[in-house]
Amino acid sequence: MINVRIVAPDREVFSGAAESLRAPGLEGSFQVLTGHAPMIAAIETGPLFVEPEGSGRIAFATSGGFVEVLDDEVTVLAETAEPADEIDEDRAREAEERAQRRLEESDLDAEERERYEAALERARNRLRLAMGDVAAQR
Repeated sequence: MINVRIVAPDREVFSGAAESLRAPGLEGSFQVLTGHAPMIAAIETGPLFVEPEGSGRIAFATSGGFVEVLDDEVTVLAETAEPADEIDEDRAREAEERAQRRLEESDLDAEERERYEAALERARNRLRLAMGDVAAQR
């Protein structure tokens, strides 16, 4: 077993023993199991999965951060981490539509375009998890 702690700026989202953690790394998703080598890795927007001891998988929508693994202790310091069952699907859909509308405007500078593309990616990640999209739960 590994001990997992997922922390967002506003709260501790999860803490407990788990069989594994799967995170959306910058170079692709990765899994942490018992006995994993020590590491620190950056994560990006995507689904984060924890398999708690003796129960099914819990999905979280995250928008980046870092994962530290040391002696079967895994700490996720996330920019945001929202359990899939707490995602407000209507709010996520509104955020997606708002970002999409802004991206269709021709007067955006490169920085604004990048900001709205990131917002669109975050909203779509939240929607996939809220709707239980199997492809998002790789």
